[in-house]
Amino acid sequence: MTTVLPDTGVGPLLREWREQRRISQLELALRADSSARHISFIETGRSRPSEEMVLRLAEELDVPVRERNALLVVAGYAPRYAQTPLDAPAMSSLRESLDRLLTAYEPYPALVVDGVYGVVAANRGVALLLEGVSEELLAPPVNAMRLTLHPEGLAPRIVNLPEWRADLLAQMERQIALLRSPALRELYEEVAAYPAPGPAADGARAERLGADGAADRAGWTGRERAATAFALPMLFEHRGRVLSFVSSIATFNTPMDVTVAELAIETFLPADRETAAHLHAHVAREV
Repeated sequence: MTTVLPDTGVGPLLREWREQRRISQLELALRADSSARHISFIETGRSRPSEEMVLRLAEELDVPVRERNALLVVAGYAPRYAQTPLDAPAMSSLRESLDRLLTAYEPYPALVVDGVYGVVAANRGVALLLEGVSEELLAPPVNAMRLTLHPEGLAPRIVNLPEWRADLLAQMERQIALLRSPALRELYEEVAAYPAPGPAADGARAERLGADGAADRAGWTGRERAATAFALPMLFEHRGRVLSFVSSIATFNTPMDVTVAELAIETFLPADRETAAHLHAHVAREV
C-alpha cells in the first residue's frame, strides 16, 4: 500500500495536516518550539524545513508513520521508518508475542488486523464464530470488514446488524479522513455497498433460533442493555443462542516501523455471563 502525494512541496501538505487537526500556526509553533512566522514560511514554500523540523511537526500533528515517510520524501529526505514484512525473521518475536496474547485471551474471540483490515492472526474464539461463513470469504487473504459485513459472512447472524454496520462504517470513515489510503477507500466503498439483510433474513433467523432462542434474545434486552450502556454491543447468533460482545481495539505505542504502526488487536469481551459460559463450553470442548 503506497501513499501517493501530489508534487506540491512539503509545505502545503503540512498545512493540510494542520488544518485537519484544527490547530493554528501559532499553536503548532509553540508545540514545535518554533515561531508562527517560520511555520508560515514553511507552509507557503518560502522556507525549506530541515529533516528534524519535518519530523517534529509530523509528531505534533500526530501524522501516521507511513505518512511521515511520505512527507520526508516530498521534502527531499530519505524515509525514516522501515516497513518490515510481518513474516520476516526480524518480526519473529513480535509474531510469537501476538500468538501468545491471542491464545491467552481464549475462549473469547480476538484477532490482529493490518491497516486495511487484513486478518494477520486470530484465535480459536474467532474460529468458533465462523461456522457457516462462505469458504470464499475464508480464503487468504481474509479481510475482517469483508468477513463481517458480507451477506455470506457474519452479517446474517449479527442480530443488531444495522447499528453494528453503521458503527463499523463510521470507524472506516474516520480512518479514511486520517490516512491517504486508496486501498482503504476502495474497501469502504465495497463493504458499504453490501446489501443489509431485510425482513426475510429476520424471519430465517427467528426460525433458526426457535422458541428458546427467541426467548434468549428477548431476555437479553431486559437483562443486559443497562450493563452495556457504556458501549455498543454486538449481538451474535450462534447455535440457537444470542451472544453479546463488547469490542476493544489496541495499537502499539510509539511504533518505529510502518507495519507495526498499522497493526491493531481487536478483542471481544463477553457482555454477559451467558455468553462467557457458552464460549467456555464450546471452545474448550470442540475447537
